This record gives sequence, structure tokens and C-alpha cells, in this order.
Amino acid sequence: MIDLFLPLIIGIGIGIDPPGRGEAVADVAMVQTQDALIAPLDLGSGDDLDAARELEPQIPSGKYTTAMEVRPILGMTKNNWVGVREFDSQDLLYFTHLMAWRCGLWDIRYGINGEPAINVMPMEPCNEAFAQPNAMIDIENFLPYVVFPLGSIESVYVEIVFDDGGSDFAQFDRNEVRIP
Repeated sequence: MIDLFLPLIIGIGIGIDPPGRGEAVADVAMVQTQDALIAPLDLGSGDDLDAARELEPQIPSGKYTTAMEVRPILGMTKNNWVGVREFDSQDLLYFTHLMAWRCGLWDIRYGINGEPAINVMPMEPCNEAFAQPNAMIDIENFLPYVVFPLGSIESVYVEIVFDDGGSDFAQFDRNEVRIP
């Protein structure tokens, strides 16, 4: 039965130009948070970066380490991609769900409050030596969230780039992804 729906699921989002994707990014500014200075990667249209990468073989392993395996899951769980939490007088933007399926991704890119997805969320490499390669082991060096001033996140635009060169995106208002 899944053989009938997989091409449909995989095809969702193809041919759609997300906001800011086709625009060149000029004079990229540093984003200052209370705990860290984050330098967004100037991706331009993103096409040059993605074209320079070698596409990953799409051989299902059953360990969810390829775009072929994670694309249907991430397509069906878009509402869980990010979360915004108010904690310790700050806004924390969580990417925990995407990090749990990162092994089929090249990038998680995001923009805040109408900005294009020019910020790249650092991801821990897949832990292929373990039974669960998507397990997050190095939390100290790869935090699953980014810190912003309290109340500063009104909306979040997220774009994910799969290891087969494809991409998908979603946009959320704060109240849609606010978590306790």
C-alpha cells in the first residue's frame, strides 16, 4: 500500500519556490543572542551549495539514514519540526524533531520573523557506528535549540535540504509551535 503513496509523498513541495529561496542574500549580519554569537551562512540562492555536494546513495537501510527513508516521515510531521519555548527570560527555538531525523539531511536552515532561511542549524554527524545512528550523543557541542531574546520570535521559516538534493519547507507562527 505504501508503494502507491510514496511517490505522492515524495513529490510534495517540488516546484514550489519558498519565500526568499530565489533571492540573493547580501551583507549577512551576525545574530547576537544572550549565550552565543551565530554567524548565518550566506547561501545566496542555496543552489550553488547544494550543487557542489555529492548526492548520497538512496539505498534503504532500515536505520533512517537516507532522504528516501526520512522524507515521508518529515513530510507527515511538519507541525513538529520546531518549537518555541519561553525559558529563563529567553525564547528557545527548538529543532529537536528535525535533529532526530537528521541523518537524511544536509541542512536545516531557518529564518525568523519573515527573513529567508539564511541561518544554518549545526547538526551532529550521524552516528553510523551505533544501532541508532540518529541518536543525539554530543549535546554539549550540538545544542538542539537556539537562544533569542524573550518574545522576539513571532514567526519561523524552516527549510530542510535532503541528502538527495531535494528540499522541503514550512512556516510557523509563534502560537502554532509554542511549547510549555
